[in-house]
Amino acid sequence: MYKKFSFLFASVLLFSGCSIQQAVEPSSVSSGHELCIIENGNVREGFLNEFQSSLSANGIRNKVLPAGASLVDCEWTATYNARWTWDLALYMSFAEIKVYRNGAPDGSALYDSTRGGANMSKFIDAETKIRELVDQLLKKTALLQLASGKTTA
Repeated sequence: MYKKFSFLFASVLLFSGCSIQQAVEPSSVSSGHELCIIENGNVREGFLNEFQSSLSANGIRNKVLPAGASLVDCEWTATYNARWTWDLALYMSFAEIKVYRNGAPDGSALYDSTRGGANMSKFIDAETKIRELVDQLLKKTALLQLASGKTTA
């Protein structure tokens, strides 16, 4: 009995530190608006390309501003950051998108698997995750559920 309990306790400790965090606070930016994205030269170009593509798919026009641009250069502005990590394979371990309206925070999306440890679900397709974050940030998932009559408990 003691051995079973010890194994269970050790397993809980091992995997409790292996969590992946995802949190989205939807933005009120909607289709028809233009969102200015402040370029982050420290992030792989593919992130920005997928971010722009996802915005366009949601009816949000967008343009890229140079790094260092002000949050008030446009009515709607976004910043982004992402990191890739090597652990058996290269994967996106962190992504964050923040939306501002007239310089004030108006929504954010965060994906963080940096504490994922042995959690194998950290090996995600970056493009799919970016689309998911943008869709949630723009409330697309909630709107699609309402339109189809589906709700989540």
